[in-house]
Amino acid sequence: MPPLRLRPFLAAATTTVLLLVATVLLAGATEADAGKSLASAFLDPHNAARRAVGVGPLRWDERLAAYARRYAAAQSRRGDCALVHSSGPYGENLFWGSGTGRPGNAVQDWAAEGVDYDYAANACATGRECGHYTQIVWRATTSVGCARVVCDDGGVFMTCNYYPPGNVVGQRPY
Repeated sequence: MPPLRLRPFLAAATTTVLLLVATVLLAGATEADAGKSLASAFLDPHNAARRAVGVGPLRWDERLAAYARRYAAAQSRRGDCALVHSSGPYGENLFWGSGTGRPGNAVQDWAAEGVDYDYAANACATGRECGHYTQIVWRATTSVGCARVVCDDGGVFMTCNYYPPGNVVGQRPY
């Protein structure tokens, strides 16, 4: 048994350790909840765009989300927020925004390119981009995983990765 004078110290130390463990456990639960809502924040607008053209829903893929998180969290992305593709094995959409930059903002921006996609010609309007949109609605793509990181300059970098990748030359998205 510890000497009488050490008992208050040990009691305080034990209380501190228990509080630390409780904080870590609660933080893990909060992160899991936040991860779940983050997944929905990305997935719901993706599936709304797909529904609009009669394509089945995507499912959230944690493997793709982990890939996206690793890439988004890399010092080079956080440091400059540059829209540089990972050159990985997946389809990929990138977004940069200022301020709070929510997942729905990124997906809405990508989906808005749909007005510049000409289905009959299977091409984007001259001088316009629509590849982000066609990746979202690519019929053969079945899963998505995304990440969001606040950059050192206060901007927000987001990336979504898709499997299988879309935008295959000569094929229509749907």
